[in-house]
Amino acid sequence: MSAAPGTVYLVGAGPGDESLITLRGAELLASADVILHDQLIGPRALDGVRSDAELIDVGKIGGGEQVPQAVTNELMIEHALAGRSVVRLKGGDPFIFGRGGEEVIACLARGITVEVVPGVTAGIAASAYAGIPLTQRGVSSAVAFVTGHENPDKPETQIDWLALAAFPGTLVFYMGVRSLNRIAEALIDGGRPGDQPAAVIERGTFPAQREVVGTLATIAHTADAAGIKAPAIAVIGDVAALGTQIGWREASRPLAGKTIAVTRARAQASSLAARLSALGAEVIEAPAIRIEPLNPEIPDLKRYDLLCLTSPNGVEQLFAALGDARALAGLTVAAIGPGTARALLAHGIKADIVPDRSVAEALVEALIDLPVQRALIARAEEARDVLADGLRARGAEVELLALYRTVAEQLDEATRAAALGADYATFTSASSARFFHEAAGTLDGPRLISIGPVTSEQLRELGYEAAVEASEHTPDGLVAALIADAATR
Repeated sequence: MSAAPGTVYLVGAGPGDESLITLRGAELLASADVILHDQLIGPRALDGVRSDAELIDVGKIGGGEQVPQAVTNELMIEHALAGRSVVRLKGGDPFIFGRGGEEVIACLARGITVEVVPGVTAGIAASAYAGIPLTQRGVSSAVAFVTGHENPDKPETQIDWLALAAFPGTLVFYMGVRSLNRIAEALIDGGRPGDQPAAVIERGTFPAQREVVGTLATIAHTADAAGIKAPAIAVIGDVAALGTQIGWREASRPLAGKTIAVTRARAQASSLAARLSALGAEVIEAPAIRIEPLNPEIPDLKRYDLLCLTSPNGVEQLFAALGDARALAGLTVAAIGPGTARALLAHGIKADIVPDRSVAEALVEALIDLPVQRALIARAEEARDVLADGLRARGAEVELLALYRTVAEQLDEATRAAALGADYATFTSASSARFFHEAAGTLDGPRLISIGPVTSEQLRELGYEAAVEASEHTPDGLVAALIADAATR
């Protein structure tokens, strides 16, 4: 018996910034069996998909290779008829110059159920990120979206250039960067003032977004001189001059224009990468390490009066083994620093002892007045013995519980080159520095940002000096150090 047809969901991914996708779109991505995606989506747009989902790249980027539309249609139909849930993920909005209507018609013609999930279209989002309101009281009360790249096989244009020239509002051209000179000439010939403000916005909402401004008469030359490439939109109208007045990204995105390599384990990298992206950075995920659980047998915790946790990874592995925070009842719990304390709090445990500095020496000092007979240190398989030695020197009986090991991840050549060509490379542990150096063969190139003294010492042992060491030895402290350094450069 054949499977009942699945549903095809046309989902607008938004213009590039992954956080702009709708809740419905993210929900469908997380549950889809098959995802056919454009290349104009953000680099982390697919992070939330199922590990067993089939991902199919169908191209669709200006000037690049394309999968023929007929082939894309057949792929959607084929997978849906096999009973799969299919997301057709499209940059921007499916129905704004996205050929979404054609795809819906093709599916309906084969009896396939379709749902359309709108997305934030590039004309709106890129303009907003550039500080250009497409409508503004007293300036513009209307906006028109226009394609700047019509099908060359059409016998004649469908664009009424005289009507557009007379349009009393803002004109937004999609896919028109290579036709900008022709567009400007047609509008000026139709009577639109050559001195009207104009702007071109490249890679709207991406960290690398940039814009140039000029007039209708000069904008094509200005964009060409600046090397503006697709994908880009052009905004023509008096509101285009407001970008310099309303520009808001500089204050909220202090890392704009900076490229930052994140070398921590992939499972932990996404939150740091998202934070840096939100601050305007272009992030290169180059995980040099991987956390490998050891799944040890947890001893009877009632035998100890002190439990020490030395990393957020250790916290996660401990609770994966315990399953219940009540197992820690009656224990004094010490965390090596604020980051580990926050990880504990997420599991309902408030650490009793947390030093200000996330190093073993500080924790030994913080425990100086605590009577300890038997201590359990839950940590990585390979770790410094400073804490264990310090407690033993005070007469305590100390046992070590290895919860995980850190192993090397390989870097492909493209990732290696991108990371070494970044403005900054961040290191959140000594192992990330050691293994990245092993994988890349060098640390030359980016400014090296260290989360704390242990990581900085590892960099020195490798023959390098951290350009900046975070004063608070947490990911938040690392971000603060990056922002402070970027402000001086």
